[in-house]
Amino acid sequence: MNLVPWKKKGEDRGAARPLDLFRRQMDRLFEDFLGDWSLAGRGQGFLPRLDVSENDREVVVTAELPGMDEKDVDVSLSNGRLVISGEKKDQREEKNRAYHLVERSYGSFSRAVDLGEAVDSGKAAAAYKNGILTVTVPKTEAAKPRKISIKSS
Repeated sequence: MNLVPWKKKGEDRGAARPLDLFRRQMDRLFEDFLGDWSLAGRGQGFLPRLDVSENDREVVVTAELPGMDEKDVDVSLSNGRLVISGEKKDQREEKNRAYHLVERSYGSFSRAVDLGEAVDSGKAAAAYKNGILTVTVPKTEAAKPRKISIKSS
């Protein structure tokens, strides 16, 4: 069984990446199966993509929030759990227009990331620029790696 979807005869998928195509097919499968009970909310919810990275000093969470203003986003950190939530509003005007396909998503969202107890929530910082939210949370001194010297016997 192949996990990479191949194009059907006569079908042009352009330069799309195979994993993106696979993800869309899986999304459609779950939408068809769950119908109005979709995890994103009535099949049209918005769920931002996240990147989580860390180094010796800090944990950085980056969220894609295209078309949103920073006033529509809430960020909280409690007990090592970072929560990013908000609402992406639909601004379409419906005048004599019949939509055959709508792929833009709107609605409330909430994403949570467990960063662990070894982060300093009092020094967390968030920045928003060009639709990208970046949350930087420093690690506590106890969580930072330290060098242990080896003694010869």
